[in-house]
Amino acid sequence: MILRLSTFLLVTLATFTTDVWAQQEKVVDEIVAIVDDDILLRSDVNGLIFNLLQQQNIPFEEGMFEEALQNLVSQKVLAAHARRDTNLAIPDEEADLLLQQRIDDMARQVGGQAQLEQAYGKTMLELKRDLRNDFEDQLYAERFQQTKLAKIRITPAEVEDWFAQIPSDSLPEVPEAVRMSHIVKFAEPTEAAREDARFILTTIRDSIVTGGGEFEALARAFSNDPGSAENGGRYAGTRISVFVPQFAAVASRIPIGEVSDIFETEFGLHILRVNDRRGDVVDLNQILVAFDIDKFDATNALEELALLRDSVITHEASFAKLAREHSAEESTAADGGRVSDPRTGEKNLMLEGLGPLWRSSLIPLD
Repeated sequence: MILRLSTFLLVTLATFTTDVWAQQEKVVDEIVAIVDDDILLRSDVNGLIFNLLQQQNIPFEEGMFEEALQNLVSQKVLAAHARRDTNLAIPDEEADLLLQQRIDDMARQVGGQAQLEQAYGKTMLELKRDLRNDFEDQLYAERFQQTKLAKIRITPAEVEDWFAQIPSDSLPEVPEAVRMSHIVKFAEPTEAAREDARFILTTIRDSIVTGGGEFEALARAFSNDPGSAENGGRYAGTRISVFVPQFAAVASRIPIGEVSDIFETEFGLHILRVNDRRGDVVDLNQILVAFDIDKFDATNALEELALLRDSVITHEASFAKLAREHSAEESTAADGGRVSDPRTGEKNLMLEGLGPLWRSSLIPLD
């Protein structure tokens, strides 16, 4: 079957006023490409560019639209071929699970599902519906590439010969990117740090429970959670599975309307109040008092990491296996420590978009 591909086919979608004196045309969107029966709109390309600019923290540059369009067209073409390959079928259950994980990661970054809906101007159902097709295309394209590339064997000499034939001034400038995995161990707060945080949070809780203080006002004033403090500590319409296990356990069992006892997570000490709970979706407010960073003891963490590093370098242990077994960061441990952009799932991370501590650690490595 021949794959139909049309690019830069501009079709104006218009709305018209009903003014009795004149009719004014206003462009709403444009079709910029057609791959098979799939239509790509200008808004699709603009959305990809927006995510790219946010991820890499870079300004818009000339040529970005054309490059983004080509990337989307390439993905559609690969996905179309993959769907015709009966050996590459992706069950709906797998796609739904991976999409939900992606959306949960996005929600965690912005402080909950309500904030995610506000950022996109859509309900969760609308967001899932809009993301589903593109996400499925991405999955099919990746599987297709993996299958085909696995059969290709290219030597370093062939690559060098191919590049040597290209004039140096014709080679595009590609931002330096990295793929990386890590094993995380957290420094432990000292008992002094725990006591200080508990004193502060106990005072706050007493103000709410016995003193009639407003939970939201105290969260805005004292909570150290950057994702919710400004919103009175609120996480609205958020799946319980998004939270770390200790937090999720309290949020799933505490009676609605009650203020929880103080409990600890890797982030510090918390109290929370559940406003509504329907299945796995919860509406709650929380206050976090983080431990004083100057009162942490990293001795045990550094010793454990040194032993793990020695196992990899000296004894050739599997880094991925050690990450799954020993890393304290659950979001990456399950994938062998692989780090990805939580908004896109992309594992090729632009070096310029990483923080200075990441860059200073990665640049000296081969």
